[in-house]
Amino acid sequence: MSTVTPMMQQYLEIKEQYKDCILFFRLGDFYEMFFKDAEIASRELEITLTGRDCGLEERAPMCGVPYHSADSYIARLVTKGYKVAICEQVEDPSQAKGIVKRDVIRVITPGTVTDSAMLEEKKNNYLLSVYRNKYYFGLASVDISTGELSATRIMWGDTVSKLTDEIAKISPSEIISNSEFFSDKKLVDTIRKRFGIYISQFDDNYYEEEFARKKIESRFDKKAIADKCGELAINAVGALLEYLEETQKVNLEHIRTITSYNIEDFMVLDAATRRNLELTQTMRENSKKGSLLWVLDRTMTSMGGRTIRKWIEQPLKDVSDINERLDAVEEFKEKFMVRMELRELLRRIYDIERLMTKVIFGNVNCRDLIALKNSIGQLPHIKNILSGCTAAMNRRNYEMLDTLEDIYNLIDAAIVDDPPVSVREGGIIKKGYNQEVDRLREAATQGRNWIAELERSEREKTGIKNLKVGYNKVFGYYLEVTKSYFHLVPDTYIRKQTLANCERFFTQELKELEETILGAEDKLVELEYRLFTEIRSRIANEIARIKTTASCIAETDVLCSLAEVADRENYCKPTVNDGEEISIIDGRHPVVEKMLEQENFVPNDTLLDMTENRLFIITGPNMAGKSTYMRQVALIVLMAQMGSFVPASEATIGVVDRIFTRVGASDDLASGQSTFMVEMSEVANILKNATRRSLLVLDEIGRGTSTYDGLSIAWAVIEFISDIKNLGARTLFATHYHELTELEGKLTGVKNYCISVKEDGDDIIFLRKIIRGGADGSYGVQVAKLAGIPDQVIERAKDILNQLEEANISRKETVRKRSSKPIEGQIDIFAALNVSEGKDEIVEELKKLEISNITPIDAMNILYKLQQKARNL
Repeated sequence: MSTVTPMMQQYLEIKEQYKDCILFFRLGDFYEMFFKDAEIASRELEITLTGRDCGLEERAPMCGVPYHSADSYIARLVTKGYKVAICEQVEDPSQAKGIVKRDVIRVITPGTVTDSAMLEEKKNNYLLSVYRNKYYFGLASVDISTGELSATRIMWGDTVSKLTDEIAKISPSEIISNSEFFSDKKLVDTIRKRFGIYISQFDDNYYEEEFARKKIESRFDKKAIADKCGELAINAVGALLEYLEETQKVNLEHIRTITSYNIEDFMVLDAATRRNLELTQTMRENSKKGSLLWVLDRTMTSMGGRTIRKWIEQPLKDVSDINERLDAVEEFKEKFMVRMELRELLRRIYDIERLMTKVIFGNVNCRDLIALKNSIGQLPHIKNILSGCTAAMNRRNYEMLDTLEDIYNLIDAAIVDDPPVSVREGGIIKKGYNQEVDRLREAATQGRNWIAELERSEREKTGIKNLKVGYNKVFGYYLEVTKSYFHLVPDTYIRKQTLANCERFFTQELKELEETILGAEDKLVELEYRLFTEIRSRIANEIARIKTTASCIAETDVLCSLAEVADRENYCKPTVNDGEEISIIDGRHPVVEKMLEQENFVPNDTLLDMTENRLFIITGPNMAGKSTYMRQVALIVLMAQMGSFVPASEATIGVVDRIFTRVGASDDLASGQSTFMVEMSEVANILKNATRRSLLVLDEIGRGTSTYDGLSIAWAVIEFISDIKNLGARTLFATHYHELTELEGKLTGVKNYCISVKEDGDDIIFLRKIIRGGADGSYGVQVAKLAGIPDQVIERAKDILNQLEEANISRKETVRKRSSKPIEGQIDIFAALNVSEGKDEIVEELKKLEISNITPIDAMNILYKLQQKARNL
């Protein structure tokens, strides 16, 4: 390093501290990158790679971007998963001795973005800290753009599955973790691939409980630790706060509280269910349009948009909390004019939460403060309208809403109505706010008039008719008097310069005027900036009041949005209780109904309970609407528990603790899993984690393998779920295995339903109505015809189908003659398989085995012999 230039040595020393970042190194009007950073940035940003002499044998690879347009380049790098360290000059170049001092002022990572241009308005940007201790996890998540900090822990059950479910819910942009978590490569790789999240290891020392406790105590009171941070969560929160301090290098006063929660307080939705129900984005295009959020989000503010997303992502389980939301929505739905007036006022409110983050971070400008003022200006009107509300939640928001009139008055008195973008170029403080600003501003603009007035008055006082006020850069302002008038020069004049034909003087008044005029502009800019920082600090000191008000505004916005949707889409208020019944009259799919343009949605009824109607076996052809019907039931339950009205004419919802879905088929090629393997993994997860109060939506279990294997699995799954001793959960089970309809009457709580169709010759018409009973057939050939398969193929398919059906009938007759009784212990669905004498022999041998007395090697030998016998059958 001794051979490199001083500037490059400085760069290398700073880069050594930020090895995992791309270092934006400020040189004049550019941010420059060198060596490996330059090569990466050149490739990712598609900018020219050049070189720079640095004292080494070879020129250092270099590329750069203009500082005034750096934000867009930083955003592109962060979006691609890179960390960017911003290195600025931290001393005035004119005051520097030698090379200008530089230091990193901030590290921007995917989870610490605050620039509004890099963020989605209606979506939180979370950073997640994970602390792992054996099988247990502590989690802490923060959105530094809003100051929201939450913590929880995972202590029992399938903790890894719960962790991935929680990550799916939080949807962080970045995860930091201790080494124990990070060293589990399989788990880390799975999370990276499934969620596309940037994951890095953070120093274990910061996850130590003693360090974490002190870190939390330095920011919050001790009661916050006792009440909000239990075991494991403390470790995650402490490390998270340290990471923020290291990367942001600013005071994080907007993070005021820790919100602690238990995962079990909310309805649990695993990653597959969130994807299958398309809660916030569609499966195919990952777009908001076509999702439940798209239907329900009619919020007017960014804060409301983030809050409604949160409500959808984590529905409630507490009946009183759910009904409190429903009552508030009902009030706004019934009071049309109140809702309309509120929505019009909310439309004028900017993102107060993120504006306050800019205030705390010190990068707010005067236009942001005017936006804050205009937002606060709507609050008295909103509070006045809410005063007439009676629902508990609306009443609480009214009482907690602070109109912040003092902050409005401060900004209104201090900041001009149309300020420039920069806060360092003056022109931002209003006339009348500060006398010195007014005087300096007048000096800067009226200086020439003052000089002319002084010249006139001095002529009158002295009688020197040709006296004039002059100026040069060396002597400044002066009074010039010719020799013929020397005798009239008063004693108050002080000689400044003698020339051949005249003398130059100054007075104390002229000197003060000179100082005022010459320094006015610089002093004005400096004073305006100082006043601006004082105003910023005064606003920052009120962060707690402002955040509380922002929360009230966000909730009111969401409640109005849900009321608006309910009113326009003809939704009903559901009855939500702790009972076991899910009863829906004329239920509709909220998204499909909205997407239909040419036809009306056909509503359907549902009655699920935990006794006689536990499990619906739903049959019918493809495209008939089985999946739509099942998803609609799940979405109606979810909407009710988030506090929304539902698309039905009447609904009673007995609260569910989880919704599980196994819908559709997709190969997970990245992890080498086939469609069937993915399906079985999801089914295994459901059977292990579902409870009696869960709602299960299962679509075509077993279709990814051979007919008999698939049928066997589907059959066994139904038996397991319907048995109260095992599970007994409310379930919708769609299938093409018509043999399963035989289970009604043989398994308690199982009922057959089908989607009705109308046959018209070789064609079919989907009636979309669910009715009792099993379907007559799958109508696969007719569906193929509707899909546009050539007639030649369709006709051939009919011939083959007829042959197969005749062969199947003949085989069943043969089996019936040969088999005297059904397979022992089971219903006679597999009679066609015919248990041969050889198989009976194997079964008998297995029955006689005394497993407790067999050694492992004996077991292997016996298993080998039985296998050989089976192969010879």
